[in-house]
Amino acid sequence: MIAINQVDEMLTVSELSKLASVTPDAIRHYTHIGLLKVERRAKNGYRLFNTANVKNVKFIRRAQGLGFTLADIAVIFQHSEERQSPCPAVRDIIRERIDDNRTRLAELNALQQRMDEALDKWKTMPDGEPDGNAICYLIESVTEPIE
Repeated sequence: MIAINQVDEMLTVSELSKLASVTPDAIRHYTHIGLLKVERRAKNGYRLFNTANVKNVKFIRRAQGLGFTLADIAVIFQHSEERQSPCPAVRDIIRERIDDNRTRLAELNALQQRMDEALDKWKTMPDGEPDGNAICYLIESVTEPIE
């Protein structure tokens, strides 16, 4: 296991990924989009990160677990870096995500109902064979508008 012994210890992508329990590809992606800052490059070209990035990666994962996008997290980091409380923005973003989720859940529930109704109808219908006029007799039997 990799231990963090010094505040100024530098970590490679692999070491940071292990300490933060994410994949090296996630570290590279976070770096590419600017959520993590490379402190310097080693002589061998490896990206080196300071140990504070472990906390940042864990924060990113926690925020994603609450439904925040990487763009949202970038805004939160920006507020923090500017010594402004990100809390008002966090509340606004989560309210928006909750509203979005409610809308998506309603759409999914409506889809589920249409699917259940179609399957119930199809249970009693015989299998159709393509005759040049129909592609799939079952789907074409549904008369509700397409959404």
